[in-house]
Amino acid sequence: MLTLIGAVYTARTSKAAAVTSAEATRVVAAVQVAPAQRSEDLKVLQATVSRVDEENGALRGRVSRVESILRAFAWTTDRWAQQMYRAGIEPEPVHPLVDEYNRTGV
Repeated sequence: MLTLIGAVYTARTSKAAAVTSAEATRVVAAVQVAPAQRSEDLKVLQATVSRVDEENGALRGRVSRVESILRAFAWTTDRWAQQMYRAGIEPEPVHPLVDEYNRTGV
């Protein structure tokens, strides 16, 4: 009987030790993978930031060009309106957004 109790105790202890060992192995593996995963995450983040910076630069260039065209167009239409006034022709009233732009420059 004592042998049977010893065998059961040994089996339970071995099973608990195996579970604990497996858990420890899993934790060690997770700890070892974490720096590599962080490194990969950082690479993805850096690539994303680089792409967004590049897109931002392109958009800034386009916005700058549109603003330049808008200023040139406003200047041209103002000249035409002045020519019409001098010729005694009353031009149509400007759109409210154009009037706001002429007043604020925005």
